[in-house]
Amino acid sequence: MKIGVLLMEESYKIKRATYHLYTFMISKLVASFGAQVYTFAISFYILQTTGSATSFAANLICNILPRTLAAPFAGVITDRYSRKKIVIVSQIATTFAIAGLLIFILTSGLSLPAIYVTTCILSLTSMFSGIAFTSSITGLIDKDRIQKAMALNQMSISFAAIGSPAVGGLLYGTVSIPVFLIIYIMASIIAVILESTMNFRLFTTVQKKEAEEKVKETMWQSIKAGIGYLRLKPVIMIMLWISLLINFLFGAFEVGYSYILIEKLNVESRHFGLTQGAFSLGMLLLSIYFSARKEVRYPLLVSKWGIVGLGVIMGGISLPLVLSISYWIQFSYYMLLMFCFGSMIIVVNTPIQVMLQKTIDDEYKGRVFSIIETMAMALIPLGMVIYGILYDIFPGQWVLLLSASMLVTVVLIMARPSVIRKAHPEVTLKEKESVA
Repeated sequence: MKIGVLLMEESYKIKRATYHLYTFMISKLVASFGAQVYTFAISFYILQTTGSATSFAANLICNILPRTLAAPFAGVITDRYSRKKIVIVSQIATTFAIAGLLIFILTSGLSLPAIYVTTCILSLTSMFSGIAFTSSITGLIDKDRIQKAMALNQMSISFAAIGSPAVGGLLYGTVSIPVFLIIYIMASIIAVILESTMNFRLFTTVQKKEAEEKVKETMWQSIKAGIGYLRLKPVIMIMLWISLLINFLFGAFEVGYSYILIEKLNVESRHFGLTQGAFSLGMLLLSIYFSARKEVRYPLLVSKWGIVGLGVIMGGISLPLVLSISYWIQFSYYMLLMFCFGSMIIVVNTPIQVMLQKTIDDEYKGRVFSIIETMAMALIPLGMVIYGILYDIFPGQWVLLLSASMLVTVVLIMARPSVIRKAHPEVTLKEKESVA
């Protein structure tokens, strides 16, 4: 009798997990579509209004800096309180922030300070929602389908990123900014409705007593406990330091790509949107691949060579600045380059995300993922400022080539063979077996 009840309960959980798998994907798809359309319109507005890479970088800093400073506290809150409530409240706050900007535009007109303030608010809400969702994956989905869940999550973001730049490119110049904001508001409302139907504790192992004990800790004690837990995970610490330096150098791409194509090469808005769509198509196809294939055996090794590939592609962005080529060859080149760039992003991220989900204890996930986010983004604001200034002073091709070279060098040194063997001892065993 008990066996039958257990089987029924397990069957119910698997069905609910399947529901979560696709509801999670659709929720991310809808919310990401609205956010991408908004970001596209605002980015074009800033660049075409000011023509300055520094102003564009300032908006990127408003997106990065608040979440970097608040992430450790968001991790503690995520581990202490209902992750479902955090996700829903964050999405509702996003809706109100965009609605507030819409009202401001209709009454006072659009201005850079209003954009910067809204970007800061959206940065915080998306960070809280993202950490809570990431920390809940093993509570929403059974362990056998973690890689599928992470891949489907990337697929939803890719679907949105394919459609939204194309839609943004076609609409920009023909409709007003308020139309873009209304699209975002509608998408955010749909996301709230979908997220409210999910059970974030379906597979959770955290007991009520443990949760009450965590609430009794001070905020600082909880953060220290998360840092202490991380010290017991040397492989994750290595990944953190790699992320810290890599994301700083990625400022060359974050600031430079839009600035070079829009300001230096005068790429039309619809064609720029299509190159962004190619980036997302690459992410989509590789996400489909990872959702169907078995789990990656050596995640850190795969990610290492993926980052090397990203460095090579980043250097390739500078080629049309050096060579004199026609507009259409230039456009086709960037379509191909961004397709490869999107593919490499998935090759880097998905194996590592699955590895983290399976190795971090559930009661520490909020704090650990928030620390990872803080470390990964700690130098990005500084990178944005530095690269915004560099692109205004020096030729873009030299900034990109130097940064790409440094990116490849950093990952080859920090993820050297001895580090890979520490992360995956079975690699050494496999080498010995092949020699024998």
